[in-house]
Amino acid sequence: MKTYWISLYLEISNMDNLKKYGEKAIPIIKSYGGKPVVRGGKLKSFSGENIVRTVIWEFPSYDNALSCHESNDYKTAWSYAEDTTKRTMFIVEGVNQEDI
Repeated sequence: MKTYWISLYLEISNMDNLKKYGEKAIPIIKSYGGKPVVRGGKLKSFSGENIVRTVIWEFPSYDNALSCHESNDYKTAWSYAEDTTKRTMFIVEGVNQEDI
């Protein structure tokens, strides 16, 4: 079942670090079957914390998404932005359309 990797960015204090993270992380995420669904774009928040950026990746399975996040390659990529970026990040399994 498709799974989504959702990152809600609350603060970005160094865009260069975030760019370096993206350059390193994108090929890694794609190697696990990740496909970008949302990468920035217009955003209007109606409740909760102020989100400055939203990123959503679609994966073919929960295991692919989790394996990607737990890989040493991804952890190394995230280290470029970890100290200058505050985000809420989670992995969530999608809905089987046939069950709706």
